[in-house]
Amino acid sequence: MNAGMPKVTDWSRAVSAPRSEVQVTKKLTAAGHDFLLDVAFDLNPGITILYGASGAGKTTLLDCIAGLTTPESGRIVIGDRIFFDRQREIDLPVQRRRVGYVFQSLALFPHFSAGGNVAYGISKIEAKEREERTQAILESFRIAHLRHRRPGEISGGEQQRVALARALVSEPGVLLLDEPLAALDAAVKSKIIDDLREWNRTHRVPILYVTHSREEVFALGECVLVLEHGRMIARGTPQGVMAAPRQETVAQLAGFENIFTVTVTGAREDRGTMTCRIAGSQLELETPLVRAATAGTELRVGIRAGDILLAIVQPRGLSARNVIPGRVISLERRDVTVVARVDCGIVMEVHLTLAARDSLGLREGHEAWLIVKTYSCHVMGKV
Repeated sequence: MNAGMPKVTDWSRAVSAPRSEVQVTKKLTAAGHDFLLDVAFDLNPGITILYGASGAGKTTLLDCIAGLTTPESGRIVIGDRIFFDRQREIDLPVQRRRVGYVFQSLALFPHFSAGGNVAYGISKIEAKEREERTQAILESFRIAHLRHRRPGEISGGEQQRVALARALVSEPGVLLLDEPLAALDAAVKSKIIDDLREWNRTHRVPILYVTHSREEVFALGECVLVLEHGRMIARGTPQGVMAAPRQETVAQLAGFENIFTVTVTGAREDRGTMTCRIAGSQLELETPLVRAATAGTELRVGIRAGDILLAIVQPRGLSARNVIPGRVISLERRDVTVVARVDCGIVMEVHLTLAARDSLGLREGHEAWLIVKTYSCHVMGKV
């Protein structure tokens, strides 16, 4: 904490704050470059996702709220409690903030049992209540049967449940989760997400959840904040931010593998479409209409690899307006997905299932046709 700031007494509670708000600035260094974390947003009850590339400032933002890092300036208010206010010289100590924090490393005590780790978070309350609350949260996260086992004796998913239970047993006013499920497989992750969602339905405290997983964004998020180099570049619902990104950076994070520059060549307002030539090629695409765009306007367009169909014979009689010939130049298996790169004058990435690859008998060098619906072409804006 900042040694130059006075010890805060209970008067910090007396200032009414109708909503939770976070306004912080903090100088940071990432990948050898200095930049400024400078964000401001309201924080509502429920789960808010913090999304962005590594080094964007997400963990530092959590640390500022928890009191582990002191901002240069700003104000942090959670409910009716002021955690930090530079102008008022308020900086609540960590132990008085009532923050639940789950780190990616979990930070469980290896010499404590699961029950001991959970109870540690409420060690100062009366023994009977501590026992009742510990048992209740262990049951809520379905780990009561592991109560007497140490972290080294249980699975990674069970350790994660213990870490969540320890953070929640103290009934925090705000919960901070820094990629808590990153190391878990999909099946285990899904079950824990269900439990966390259920806990959130009954408690409705503000939760900030850092993740790099698009699946977690849609499974958990009610609001998504996207950070880039310390600044918030997008905010909204998961559907609004991830499915219809306005910025190319967000599109890349949201999984639009194919992003390229196009030039508008014509428009059909009666159909709500326009034709665009892809830069560096003779390929034309039909895309949704951008009414402000005229012939010659350069735009950026993104297409998800999973939204492209692939055929090995030229298809006919399709409703899809874009049928693009090409040649397969590489096939790469990634878990249960096959990534095909197809040279169509530009190289486009297509995702297939293993079954689709095998049924097509797909090989490098094969002729192929890519099929793209008009509304799978996401127009992001001018170059």
